[in-house]
Amino acid sequence: MTTVPSGPGRRPMQLIGGWEAGLAIMMVLLYVVGTILNPRFFGSADALMSLLRDSARYGVMAVGMTFVIANKDLDLSVGSTFGLVGVVFALVFNTAHFDMGVVPAIIACIVLGTIIGLTNGVLVTFLRVPAFIATLTMLFIGRGFILGLTGGQSILYPIKARDYQWFFNLGETNAWGFNNQIFIALAAVAIGAVVLAKTRWGYETFATGGNEQAAIYAGIPTRWVRIRAYLLSSWCATIAGLMAVAQDKGTSPQTGLMAELIVIAAVIIGGASILGGRGRIIGSYFGALLVFLINKVLRESWPITRTVEINGVEVQVQSTFTLPAGAVPAFIGILLIIAVLIEPYVIRRRVPERLWAKLRGLPPPPAADAGGVAIEGVQTKGAMASDMAYDARGIGKFFARRDALAITLATLLWVIGLALRPDYWWHLPNTFALLLNYTEVALIAVGLTYVIAAGDIDLSVGAVLALSGSVTAYALKVVGLDPGTAIVIGLCVGLLAGTINGVLTVMFGLPAFIATLGMFYMARGVASWITAGQQLTGWSEYFNVLGRKIGDILELYGLPDPGGFLGALADVVSVQTVWMILVAVIAGTVIGFMPYGQRLYATGGNRRAADYAGINTGRVRFFAFLFCALCASMAGLINIAYFRSFNPIAGQFRELDGIAAVIIGGGSIFGGYGTIIGALAGAGVITLIRALLQLNVEGFSMPQHWVNVFLGVILIIAVLIDIWVRQANIIGELRASLRIARRRKKEDANV
Repeated sequence: MTTVPSGPGRRPMQLIGGWEAGLAIMMVLLYVVGTILNPRFFGSADALMSLLRDSARYGVMAVGMTFVIANKDLDLSVGSTFGLVGVVFALVFNTAHFDMGVVPAIIACIVLGTIIGLTNGVLVTFLRVPAFIATLTMLFIGRGFILGLTGGQSILYPIKARDYQWFFNLGETNAWGFNNQIFIALAAVAIGAVVLAKTRWGYETFATGGNEQAAIYAGIPTRWVRIRAYLLSSWCATIAGLMAVAQDKGTSPQTGLMAELIVIAAVIIGGASILGGRGRIIGSYFGALLVFLINKVLRESWPITRTVEINGVEVQVQSTFTLPAGAVPAFIGILLIIAVLIEPYVIRRRVPERLWAKLRGLPPPPAADAGGVAIEGVQTKGAMASDMAYDARGIGKFFARRDALAITLATLLWVIGLALRPDYWWHLPNTFALLLNYTEVALIAVGLTYVIAAGDIDLSVGAVLALSGSVTAYALKVVGLDPGTAIVIGLCVGLLAGTINGVLTVMFGLPAFIATLGMFYMARGVASWITAGQQLTGWSEYFNVLGRKIGDILELYGLPDPGGFLGALADVVSVQTVWMILVAVIAGTVIGFMPYGQRLYATGGNRRAADYAGINTGRVRFFAFLFCALCASMAGLINIAYFRSFNPIAGQFRELDGIAAVIIGGGSIFGGYGTIIGALAGAGVITLIRALLQLNVEGFSMPQHWVNVFLGVILIIAVLIDIWVRQANIIGELRASLRIARRRKKEDANV
């Protein structure tokens, strides 16, 4: 990694610098803008106190996140940790549950935070799972636990809290007029700033993030340094969760939602580098303040004057204007993208220093290599899997295939369902329901196969599904467009999202997980914004044929039922299933038998070698993002056609389903491999697991929230199988070691 050379006599690490001064000036200007727009709120001291109080918890989480990002890692699980701490505290403390004291509840929360931090650290370091996959899965698992343990309901205990004022007063305003959480945040920031800038821990963190291999040669235990950072991040999220508990005297299933985005944006805005090796705690805290200030300026109502007509007389009335639901997450998603782009295009090119030198008439300082900010993961070579496939014979030839596991599992799961409910499982209504659920996952998995095979990732597929669905529903219901035009508009919006993902990742060099994470929140926000957070329903039935059975379409158009086997088939197969098969056949043909497919595998297997071979890897990756977004858009259209309505939560957790389907189906999380047959089989595994876990067996079925937890665990297992079984061939190595040991034992016995 190229670093910016320090000036003569300048210390390499500081508590505060010019970047923080710039953030302070920006916050003052933004506060002035808020005062102009809404003098009633921002013109009072309460606004400042509210800003400091609300940002305190996120400032504490930003402290831990700075250590993680400075290590060149990422922690997407802080939001779910933050929320889960509140749930565990409530379960231990609340009279309706374990009814214990505050101290046992705090101990339980600290133990929980330690377990989450250690799990993240071990997965990323020893088990070599990519940081964004490990922590994203922990995010989904944690969110599933939150919803499952709370049952989707708030847990409040204000009466019992009166007996423990020494703890719950931490969330109250003190005699000086400040909320006590502000002092907790300032203390955490001060300690974290000194540790990162002035102690050995800080030097080890910057060395590991700047050049891990060099740090290893220098004797730094880099694995422990990275695990330590995840522990610090999780503990900071635990402290933030306890601060929320002290203030709210309860918890809700929405606690901590989107917190990871706010914290990451705060740290990046605060001057930390997504490349690792740089970051300051005070800058991260200022970043949290800035994000929350923007949040308040956008969320607070602005006083306006409206003219209304009453009995033919125009009357001016005082009113307020509030941005619609979804505007804030969309804006913060954009802010995250902008913050990450600052790294290669402002900081590394030393734009402020060069501008200042130009204003003073001095020669500009040399700009560092702008490069890119893409984080390169391990490139899969595929040698082990290929060798096993070539050497295998007979039935072993099949089981040596990377997608054999998914095909075998899908068959086994269907047989298990038949054994559990033979009276229901094989009947046509269940088959139709399975195919409907399967189609959405399969379409997303087909698109993700292209992106993952190219060595990238797309975390926005579920949000793009919702965005395309919301735009199409709005065009049908509100604008009154015909179904054909609405479909074209919905697909074009999805392609626009894919274009943005491709441009940010390929042209601007953003890490794919950062670009698509930003798109995840932008698309979700815009989808909610368009529909004002409400359901839309009631449009032409001719659009809904996309989600109907063939038999229903025959009835709609007045055509006779063919009867017999064809009639039974028409009651099972739907338009969306036929459409999915058509897309899968085309995608499989392209990736398996056309030059683009070979270029895709070459790009994912070794991008630099592909560049040397004359392959336009940027174009290959760009079209992969486009196709993935197109598949998600088609799934969004099918979703609203099947349900005859649009729900703002459409596509939730589909990212997890799609990625798990591709990995289970033999795709490599590091790129270079993936088949459509494997992705379809993996989607079948996911669909069948969901169906089996929700199957009513003797009056019991698992709630949806726990299903998501189970699927998160499956995704981690699938990634570990890919890393250690398919690539490292640990089983083959173990068998070879045992053979050598037995041979030596025989030789010793003969001697």
